[in-house]
Amino acid sequence: MAITVVVSGAKGRMGTETVGAVMADDQLQLVGEVDHGDDLAATLGSLKPVAMVDFSVPSAVLGNIETALANGVVPIVGTTGLAPADVEYVRGLCRTHNLGALIAPNFAIGALLMMRFAQEAAKYMPDAEIIEMHHEKKLDAPSGTAAKTAEMIAIGRANTPPTALPDDAFEKIPGSRGGKGVGDVPVHSVRLPGFVASQMVIFGGPGQTLTIRHDSLDRKSFMPGVTLALRHAPALAANGGELIYGLEHLL
Repeated sequence: MAITVVVSGAKGRMGTETVGAVMADDQLQLVGEVDHGDDLAATLGSLKPVAMVDFSVPSAVLGNIETALANGVVPIVGTTGLAPADVEYVRGLCRTHNLGALIAPNFAIGALLMMRFAQEAAKYMPDAEIIEMHHEKKLDAPSGTAAKTAEMIAIGRANTPPTALPDDAFEKIPGSRGGKGVGDVPVHSVRLPGFVASQMVIFGGPGQTLTIRHDSLDRKSFMPGVTLALRHAPALAANGGELIYGLEHLL
């Protein structure tokens, strides 16, 4: 039987693509669409889908996850803006409801490879900075992909610390060296018309640099990852209430 799916944020840019991708996949069945102002709890309670894909907004995503889990529905979450504490909160909710979930900072297969290559490169070239570029309507910064990449670089270079800046280094414009998250990897966020989602990880070493870059030129680039995650929803439902953070764990 086809896996039944409700799309949350169905009228947005990613939601619209997701609706089309679900409808085109013969292993999936779209049974509902919700957006701002709709009653998600009532929709999930009446339709009882296996999975909910969430591409809503950062201010709504945590509540949507809570609603899905409370209704026995597996959340497949692509909305970014969740803080590390939010992810841990969702992990606890999954265990409470004995129901799995997936939070994916990025659904593009190329982006997953970029992050994996960055983690490997960090073992040998620990000095790194991230530049992520998105369209001007993206609400959060940095992107979930950049935050996840910083985490993976920190893991990769755990035994080889980066070069320290001079003690008297300073910023003439505050923030010009980027923000720092996990592992103190500088992250620079660009928001301009024309971009969909792009990211560069630049590594520096004596006499050389290495740049690993991924570009999503169309939102269709995310859809194979979305449908892959949805096909895993029954297994997530039966995994004992564990949260999966990152699509790479399903590849």
